[in-house]
Amino acid sequence: MSFFRNQFANVVEWEEFRDDMIFYKWKNNEIKRGSKLIIRPGQDAIFFNNGKIEGVFQDEGEYDIESQIVPFLSTLKGFKFGFNSGMRVEVLFVNTKEFNVKWGTRNAINIPALGFPGGMPIRANGTFNFKVNDYIALIDKIAGMRNQYLVEDVRIRITAVLDQLLMKWITREGKDMFNLQSNSFDISKGIKEDLDMQVLADGLTITGFNVMSFNYPKEIQDMITKNASHGMIGNVERYQQISMTDGMASGKMSGGGTASDMAGMMMGMNIANKMMNQQNEHQPNSNPLTPQSPQPSQPNAGDSQKPNFCPNCGTKTGGGNFCSNCGHKLIAE
Repeated sequence: MSFFRNQFANVVEWEEFRDDMIFYKWKNNEIKRGSKLIIRPGQDAIFFNNGKIEGVFQDEGEYDIESQIVPFLSTLKGFKFGFNSGMRVEVLFVNTKEFNVKWGTRNAINIPALGFPGGMPIRANGTFNFKVNDYIALIDKIAGMRNQYLVEDVRIRITAVLDQLLMKWITREGKDMFNLQSNSFDISKGIKEDLDMQVLADGLTITGFNVMSFNYPKEIQDMITKNASHGMIGNVERYQQISMTDGMASGKMSGGGTASDMAGMMMGMNIANKMMNQQNEHQPNSNPLTPQSPQPSQPNAGDSQKPNFCPNCGTKTGGGNFCSNCGHKLIAE
């Protein structure tokens, strides 16, 4: 029974492959005679023993370990499988693709800004890309102690230092604190270089870093939007007129009751008068279509001498030539 048990073949492959797994370590007591190695697309297989790389195999396919793999192992070239012995070695499967990861600031970053004693709180989000580029460093720092490594592990490590790097590069490249998006390329470039130095010792490299958006506090964002609206209209007085007119038209003016209605009416009248005056300023006086204001009529000489009250009895005259009460003549000869 012992003889036949030792002849059972192993299949060395990445079991339960996952897209978010960076590497997977195949471990067994020993690789036996007749064992097969299976390498799938997007995978590299690394044979190593006691932390030392014996050989790296990158071409996909199925291989006989005894005849096709062992002759290429650095220190195990002369290894011969016996009836009662197998090769004690570990195989590390590495995902060779480039990983794309979303990130976001864990907390608001208080960036020093004029007029904000505690700094302006800013949040940001985006993506970064990375891949494995150094198998020796990967085995030495991570794979030698872990059986698998996930994208989430890298994301946690990156976000742990990202807030500090954002503060560093926003402060250095931000210039206009209210328009960070226009400087996002330079900010992203600086952060990518710093992050690459953070993970280089682990056998990884950052291949890309992007800031998709910066988010200001709601009050600051509202102010930016309002200033932009003013700039688009170009005339603040005109903007106020339009805003009040729209408010009255939509019924969204604050307040209620008669006082609110009167206030709205007065504002409307003031706006209308201003708009008419501005329009009249641009119209020539000689325009024949412009209605002319009627000239006041001159009062008659008699009308200017007629008293409003009778000088004899004090009764209101009512416009007649004689007092209706006492008959006194009201118009002097």
